[in-house]
Amino acid sequence: MRNDTPETQSIRTLRVGEQVRHVLSEILARGDVHDETLAKHMVSVTEVRMSPDLRHATAFVKPLLGKDEEAVLKALRTNTAYLQREVATRVKMKYAARLKFLADDSFDEGGHIDALLRSPKVARDLGED
Repeated sequence: MRNDTPETQSIRTLRVGEQVRHVLSEILARGDVHDETLAKHMVSVTEVRMSPDLRHATAFVKPLLGKDEEAVLKALRTNTAYLQREVATRVKMKYAARLKFLADDSFDEGGHIDALLRSPKVARDLGED
């Protein structure tokens, strides 16, 4: 589903996704979820993608420094019902969106691209004009 680009999504879908992202970020930052794993980690909600009917929300998350990513994802998935309830009460929508949590790999992709650009072969090719 990550193939959707912002250009293909409606303004409403993007706006609601951003509202859901803010609510999730606030809940996680304040430590409202009573979970040991989440209490020990700062978690960034980097993006929330809404389905066109606004019934499903995919939240891309990244723990600070990428530590214990699997444990954090498991804790978020365990507490999905609580998080869905909180989002439903704070974001006024006709239906409560079902949340799905995925790891955000865009930072890893950016690091890989950076490493490629710094490699001697690419630097050599870029140096010749």
